[in-house]
Amino acid sequence: MAQTKKSRPGETDDVLNDLRERIDAADREILGHLNDRARLVEDVGRLKQGEGASVYAPNREREIVAALRAANSGPFPNEGIAPVFREIISATRSLEESVRIAFLGPQGTFSHQAALKRFGKLADYLQVGSIREVFIAVDSGKAELGVVPVENTSEGIVTQTFDALAEFSVPVCAEVLLTISLDLLSLSGRLEDVRTVASHPQPLAQARGWIEQRLPDAERVETASTVSAAELAVRSSEVAAVASSTAGEVHGLRTVERGIEDRTDNATRFLVIGAGAEQRGPRDITSAVFTIRRDQPGGLHALLAPMAERGVNLTSIQLRPMPGKPWEYIFFIDLEGHRSDPEVAAALEAAAELAHSARVLGSFPRAERVRAYGED
Repeated sequence: MAQTKKSRPGETDDVLNDLRERIDAADREILGHLNDRARLVEDVGRLKQGEGASVYAPNREREIVAALRAANSGPFPNEGIAPVFREIISATRSLEESVRIAFLGPQGTFSHQAALKRFGKLADYLQVGSIREVFIAVDSGKAELGVVPVENTSEGIVTQTFDALAEFSVPVCAEVLLTISLDLLSLSGRLEDVRTVASHPQPLAQARGWIEQRLPDAERVETASTVSAAELAVRSSEVAAVASSTAGEVHGLRTVERGIEDRTDNATRFLVIGAGAEQRGPRDITSAVFTIRRDQPGGLHALLAPMAERGVNLTSIQLRPMPGKPWEYIFFIDLEGHRSDPEVAAALEAAAELAHSARVLGSFPRAERVRAYGED
C-alpha cells in the first residue's frame, strides 16, 4: 500500500508564508492599478466638468460590469464582479465631482438598501423624512440624485412617488430592483410579548396575512419608515417592528420571526431621479406622463394607439387623480425602448399630439435581476 508523503516539520508553514507573500504582492499590484484607474477618472471628471456633462451614467456602469464578466477567465466568480466594482466606482466617483444621493431615511430603510445597491457604501448620502422630500432635495439642488420606491410586487404602486413625479419636473435616470425580506423584531424576541405591530404602511400590507394569523389581536401602528418602527420597538417591550434584519442589528432588537412577508417573490422597484445621462443602451425603458381631457371620448384608446401601431410594447400603465380636478386622471406609461429609437420617438410624438399635456420622464436601463444589496 502506498503511503502518503508527510510534510517535513515547518514545510507547511513555509509554503503558507510564501503564498501569503504572493497574495500581498498581488494586493499591492491591484492597489497600483486602482490608483491608475483613479487618475484616469480624474481626467474624465475634468472633461465632463468642461462640457457640463453628468457624472452619473448608469449605462456606462453596466457596460463596465458586462465587459469584465465577458473577459473573466476565473477562478474569480462572475457573481463577485458587480459588487466589487460597484464599490470601486463609488470610491472614485467623488474624484470626478461630489454627487449627493437623497433617500427616505433613516439608515437601514429599504430605500437606503436600494441606494447602497446602486451607488455603494462610499457615496455621499442625504437622508430625508419623506418621499416628497427626496424630490424637493433633487429639485432644489440639495442633492444631485434621489432614490424612491415606485412599485412593490405585493402591494402595487407607491402613490406618493407617482404624485411627486407629476408635481416635480425631475427626470428619471435609472431603476433598482430589491428583494424585500421582512422580519418581526422586538426587545425580547418573544411572540407572546407583542401587543402592537409597527411599520411603514407598505411592509404592514406585505405581511398582512402572517400578522392576521399569528397576531390577530395586536394593534397595528403605521410609521414613516421601517426604521422608525424599530425605534418604537426599542422604547417598549410590547411593540414589535416589521423591518429588515439590518434595522434589527442597528437597533439591538431580537428576531421574533424571520421572513414574514406573504409572498416569497416580494420585491420593490425603485427609481433613481435626477439629471442622469440618457445614453442609449441594449435594454432600455422609457417613462412618460400624459393627461387627457375628461370630455374627450376614447381619449385613453387614442393615447395608446400610436404605441400599438408602431409595435412599441407597453410594460406599465398607472393612473393617479389630477389635483383639483375630480374624476380626471394623470396617466403614467412605461414602454420598452429608448426615447431616441425611431419607433419610440414617433409613438411618443403622436401620443403627445393627442394628449392634453405630455412629458417624458426619462429613458434608462432596465434593472437586470432582483437581488439584495451585495449580490448581483
